[in-house]
Amino acid sequence: MSEKSPDWRVLLAVEQLRRPVPGGIGTYARGLLAGLAVVAPPGTPPEIHLLASKTTKPRRGQPAKDPLDAFGRPLWTSRLSRRLLTRAWDRGIMSAPRGFEVVHSVSTASPPKPPAKGSHVTTALVVVVHDLAWRRNPEATTGRGRRWHEKSLRRAIARADALVVPSDLVAADLVAAGASRSAVTVIPHGADHLAAPNRQAATALLERNGVTGPYLLAVGTIEPRKNLARLVAAYREVAPDLPGRWPLVVVGATGWGSVGQVEGTGVAAVGAVSAPVLTALYQGARAFAYVPLSEGFGLPPLEAMVAGAPVLASTGVPSILDAHGAPPAVVVDPLDTDAIAKGLFEVATDDERRDALVAAGTAFVAGRTWAASAERHVELWQSL
Repeated sequence: MSEKSPDWRVLLAVEQLRRPVPGGIGTYARGLLAGLAVVAPPGTPPEIHLLASKTTKPRRGQPAKDPLDAFGRPLWTSRLSRRLLTRAWDRGIMSAPRGFEVVHSVSTASPPKPPAKGSHVTTALVVVVHDLAWRRNPEATTGRGRRWHEKSLRRAIARADALVVPSDLVAADLVAAGASRSAVTVIPHGADHLAAPNRQAATALLERNGVTGPYLLAVGTIEPRKNLARLVAAYREVAPDLPGRWPLVVVGATGWGSVGQVEGTGVAAVGAVSAPVLTALYQGARAFAYVPLSEGFGLPPLEAMVAGAPVLASTGVPSILDAHGAPPAVVVDPLDTDAIAKGLFEVATDDERRDALVAAGTAFVAGRTWAASAERHVELWQSL
């Protein structure tokens, strides 16, 4: 482990938090910051700074304060907008500021290291690669998206001193893509980030969408990789045999592809929701289903387990497949609609199985904290 000076500094590039829908990468960034706020790593802890593009002008009547100030960290903002800044990083015409021992980018949209010439600090660059889904399922990604992700990955491999991934699956994919295995570190995400539930708002949302009793829940951006079309088809197969008219509630922003995959009788697509509402929806669900074609990690099943819901997941979700012994969920092939239907019916109706899944899920997520994840990040930074 490298010896760090008492005032060593780490710059977190958190540009993802500027996006209208930060998604899973945003959850990672917020979780890491929360973990860093409470972790007490061995040795001298780093001073954490944040880097992002300039904030947009507030609407009339809104405060001018930057939302990133809420994290209580020194904030470095560029004069460039989000789009221009990431393009400047991509083309190498703008780098991270000098004076930091480590620059840690929460995604492959990463700044280059600052030039070493004239600086008294040698900077190491760490880049997080969340998945290589565009390679695993190219048909579920736009051509433009594949091209950008491929170029972004190549830049990350060439520029970074260390690459962080959330699962062994992504580590293997990254090495197959040309990364050195010695440069790749697996650090799983935490799962203890759910907000306090807002049950009143969740109930109002459900009622506006015609849901007044038990329901099944799915969470994920509406895009082909999330495999919602097969999940909806499986739901329609079992819906007539359910004890009641239990709808399938789908939470998530619209990405790309056909929105029609989540429309129709018994399916309530409610769009993106606030964190407190999402927690309440997890807690109230009869069962939770998440059957994507592939994921780099897969946070929603762990969130559902934290909230006490029994889970159906696909073999494309690494986060629940690293269990010692039986997985804490019913696991199905994401391409097998009949298997999804059978699993959905089991998780929704078999009370004994549901109780066992809830107990297994609760035990599984107990030690998966952002503090533990943050401690491993600091250990990596100290080693560079």
